[in-house]
Amino acid sequence: MSEDKGKFSRRDFFKGAAMGVLGGAFLGMGVYSYSPWRKAHFPEVKRKMTDIGACKSVKVTNISETSWFKNAVLTGDIKGAGGLLVDQYTYNWPPFGDGTGLGKGSYAKGIAKIMHLLPNNLEEAWSITEKLSVNPDNAGGFAALVEVEEMNGKKHKYLLDSGWSYKWMDECFKREGIDQMLKNREIEALIISHEHFDHFWGVPVTFKYDPNITMYIPDTFYPEGLQYIRDAGHKGKLIKVKPGPKGLNPIIPGVATLLFDVPIICRVYGEQAIYANVKDHGLVSVTGCCHFGIIQFAETAFREFKYEKDQLYGIYGGLHISPFEDWDPKYDDLVISLGKYGFQKVGCNHCTGVICAKKFIERGYPIQKGTARFRSPDPAYLGNGDRIGFGVEV
Repeated sequence: MSEDKGKFSRRDFFKGAAMGVLGGAFLGMGVYSYSPWRKAHFPEVKRKMTDIGACKSVKVTNISETSWFKNAVLTGDIKGAGGLLVDQYTYNWPPFGDGTGLGKGSYAKGIAKIMHLLPNNLEEAWSITEKLSVNPDNAGGFAALVEVEEMNGKKHKYLLDSGWSYKWMDECFKREGIDQMLKNREIEALIISHEHFDHFWGVPVTFKYDPNITMYIPDTFYPEGLQYIRDAGHKGKLIKVKPGPKGLNPIIPGVATLLFDVPIICRVYGEQAIYANVKDHGLVSVTGCCHFGIIQFAETAFREFKYEKDQLYGIYGGLHISPFEDWDPKYDDLVISLGKYGFQKVGCNHCTGVICAKKFIERGYPIQKGTARFRSPDPAYLGNGDRIGFGVEV
């Protein structure tokens, strides 16, 4: 977190997490799911109609959606370390393994083993952490390349997240040409959605190719996360996005980020999402995990923004419904609720879950299927190396 929020007490975190779970359960029970057409789906509120401008198109390349390779291994580690609310930096996962075993680690002890090698000698750093960490082969990562074209034809590239495993992410960066884009300074900024291991811990891979890249991070990072950015070799501008609509962060005409003030598992707080208003189409969101939920995403957009045709046009990323493929009947209400918003193009993956993606398809939603390449498990969603376009064909 930021310096003042770094003192956020464990008691407050547990209280917030509990309220988040209760709120999610309340929404998941179908309170909203069976309401009339999507406009009636929203509460009666005065819309602020904040104008972020408009862009011509958005393209997303899935660099990696495989945050981990085996659900059972990850959930076993979490359970063995003490559960979902345990500080992620104590798990002894790579790259912060110190050899003391599951649930006994710390950021300080782990980073001390490899900091002298960051960000340029990642192969050596990973070979060290592999020997000291719990289940290093299970680490993957989430990252996406977001390309935006302005109305005047000017094009921009942004990196959303930087994954987890140095080894896996470097391989994925090279596969999609991200390494060269970073070297050439073609990518303007690294936008970190949230502090979770699978989205953030691979930042040295980005810094290896461009240590001066501008970063947008949630202002809710803990002290360990802020220190890691420095220890990993970042030398560029660091922009901390504040929570809530007052902290709306415009980037270019038609594109802004917004930080949702939500508690998340493994002692992480807050998630940043990208909003883009695509001319003649509507609003698009690109998310890392959508921990704030589809319902909150849609209601926030409706309440806060002005966008083309008043249409929620598309969404890309993890939708966090069944990340461990552990389907619960109450999730069916969330599947039903997606249809109420009128999305015209959905590119889901990662923590959405394959089961959930297939249920979306069964209901006839406009899901863009993938190719199941590069270790992505199923074509039911956009896998590694796949692309999606909003306002443009890819």
